[in-house]
Amino acid sequence: MSFDLQTFAQSIRNDGYCIVENVLTPEFTLQTKKELGIAIEKEMEYHGTSDYSDYGMVLLCSLYGGNFIKLFDNTRLTDRIEAVLGEGSIVYAYTSSSMPPGKTNYSRRVHVDSPRIIPGYVTNLGVTIALDDFTEHNGATFFLPKSHTMEEPPTEEYFYKHAKRFIAKAGSVWFFNARIWHAGGDNKTSQWRHGLTLNMCRPYMKQRIDIPRAMANMDLSSVSEKALQKLGFLAQTPANYDEYYVTPEKRKYRQKYE
Repeated sequence: MSFDLQTFAQSIRNDGYCIVENVLTPEFTLQTKKELGIAIEKEMEYHGTSDYSDYGMVLLCSLYGGNFIKLFDNTRLTDRIEAVLGEGSIVYAYTSSSMPPGKTNYSRRVHVDSPRIIPGYVTNLGVTIALDDFTEHNGATFFLPKSHTMEEPPTEEYFYKHAKRFIAKAGSVWFFNARIWHAGGDNKTSQWRHGLTLNMCRPYMKQRIDIPRAMANMDLSSVSEKALQKLGFLAQTPANYDEYYVTPEKRKYRQKYE
């Protein structure tokens, strides 16, 4: 682990967060934003309306392939995740974090993304990826530094008095202990503000959606081993005796298990 990654991991332990610029290239960021717009439209078609509480949120981005999967081949992203959670870490949840024009979204309340506290041990790491510039006008996330050790929620008055914001250029990433208290803002502009949010976890934990099962009908022949691992394909529980007793290289669970 390089000194840079050591410093990064120390920031997550001590402050509960770290903002890193230029994790995604401008070209990758722009293409991903285009793909996200299409995915949002398809999610709306599934619901049959735009009048639902999670409008603008794609529930499982990897179902739409493309850059949503290629993202895991970016070592500027995965090296930092693994510096905190280890090489065996996998996706718990993978959603978009987009705000429609003139609105907010499901993240507006003051909340945490993980219910458990284990002193000195991070179970979940949040990763918010800016696909547009995040500004004070388009809903940039509020967060309370060092609050990842707080068991009880802060009052709204205390939270907003002491909170910082994830204000950064497109392609930047806010990494955070999923126990940190945070809240989305309000998009006061006339344009969508797009982002992605990963919740990464230890591989012995259950995913919010069983991603390998959800993606079972997709052609994954060109997907890298790294991306499959992060999506949980190498951390599956055997479903029967045959799957349990296969040779090690064919096992459903064949990765590190930090």
